[in-house]
Amino acid sequence: MTADLIIYNIRKLYTSTEKAPVKGNSMSKIKMISNAFIAIKDETILEVNSGDFKNYINFSTILIDANHKICLPGFIDSHTHLVHAGSREDEFEKLKKGVPYLEILKNGGGILGTVEKTRHTTFDQLFNQANKSLDTMLSFGVTTVEGKSGYGLNLETELKQLKVMHELNRKHPVDIISTYMGAHAVPKEFSHSKNEYIQKMKEDLVYIKSSNLTNFVDVFCETGVFEIEDSREILQAALDLDFKIKIHADEIDSLGGAGLGVELGATSVDHLMAISDKDIRSLANSNTIANILPGTSFYLNKPYANARKMIDQGCAISISSDYNPGSCPTENFQLICQLSANHLKISPEEILNAVTINAAYHLGISERTGSLEKGKQADIILLDVPNLAYMFYHFGINHVTDVIKKGKIVVKNKSLQRRKK
Repeated sequence: MTADLIIYNIRKLYTSTEKAPVKGNSMSKIKMISNAFIAIKDETILEVNSGDFKNYINFSTILIDANHKICLPGFIDSHTHLVHAGSREDEFEKLKKGVPYLEILKNGGGILGTVEKTRHTTFDQLFNQANKSLDTMLSFGVTTVEGKSGYGLNLETELKQLKVMHELNRKHPVDIISTYMGAHAVPKEFSHSKNEYIQKMKEDLVYIKSSNLTNFVDVFCETGVFEIEDSREILQAALDLDFKIKIHADEIDSLGGAGLGVELGATSVDHLMAISDKDIRSLANSNTIANILPGTSFYLNKPYANARKMIDQGCAISISSDYNPGSCPTENFQLICQLSANHLKISPEEILNAVTINAAYHLGISERTGSLEKGKQADIILLDVPNLAYMFYHFGINHVTDVIKKGKIVVKNKSLQRRKK
């Protein structure tokens, strides 16, 4: 079979070939091919190999000379709060002065401040702001994004966020996996009746399910927000409706949210800066992914999750940006990877598995993407670096020059091609 497109003259191609989830010591295993080529037919990888590729060429095959760049699977940013209104630079000085994030939230700022803006922002305004962020993410090599709602805290605005993501997924080259997160905070109008808000969310879940806008539900399990039993009630209601679940767990206080996630079969437990040793052991004995968000630790000047211990004890980890307006306002996913190398003390190979195949696994898409293998979706990035380690060593800049999404060139020589789905 001949190819529609062939990328050749690749200095080194790096990819996971392990079956997901990739856990413990296996996270250091990746495949490297020198002088590689990738042949693509339609949206799918036809062949990944080295040497001669002439048998895959016909008169219409497009040839891309990689010019000795390295090649990786497209990055998967598996935890973001993509759709929101406005920004929160007014809180930056408070955070620098050491005002606790939960105190800002208690006083009507933080998430609640963004909720107020998002409720009063139009669909088109939200779309345009998120579309701009997606363009930036794509230019840094991100080809799939998970986006959470949670800045509405009422059914109308939560649906508005989910519908924006649905439309972005339809129009933008980046694939978007949406998650409903009405349990991001308790809205002001329910500040003295959290249980009433929980009951309202459980009713809303029925409507969310029928909308077909998402298959995932997430909860912010934290002191003063939704504690363990609150989180259990919401997540169990989601499971009863056949949603897949996730949980923001043990970010600030060690409540046992990660253990709850494992118990309920969450696809991922996220943050984990304060996770207990007991819950690390539980994670290691499960297929739940520990989704670590080093950008949040960096921005808030907080301790980093102990990814090294988690891997050494047999956990599967992924790494995400947590892009949001209050605790990680950056779309530079390569910086997130570089923070991981420097502060999480994990290897380039472990990071690659964390931002590709393991991220794909907990989003339920690892059968079609997350690695460069025959038969998988052709989500491919080229980087102008001599080897994988260099990407982490030379930090703060964009090393990605070209992005192929589903077999189509969407970034060429660092220029967006504005190719829509």
